[in-house]
Amino acid sequence: METVVDTLVEQRSDIRTNLSWPISMWLPEANRFFNGKSSNISKTGVFINFPMTTPVRNGSIVEINFPRTEALAMEKGSFARIKTGRVVRVERRNMLKDANIGVAIEFEPLVD
Repeated sequence: METVVDTLVEQRSDIRTNLSWPISMWLPEANRFFNGKSSNISKTGVFINFPMTTPVRNGSIVEINFPRTEALAMEKGSFARIKTGRVVRVERRNMLKDANIGVAIEFEPLVD
């Protein structure tokens, strides 16, 4: 019997931090927001779990809304941090287990 092994090549050079935080994502193709929960984040991207009905695909340009606590919002002057990014991977392997898909988003670089 042959064993199939999935191999992922790690391309990320930044450190990932595990962070479970409510996130909303604006998906222009659907003209609406979708709510999810982050799994991990780095300086260059984020991995978010969304309901499996979220119609996202590789290459989509999205806006991610990171809500802030009230104290941080008072300090920063707004209740959310908005980041633009591109979907680089959609994982459907846990769909049957928890009815979620995993979405890897690479942040758009800041333009000076």
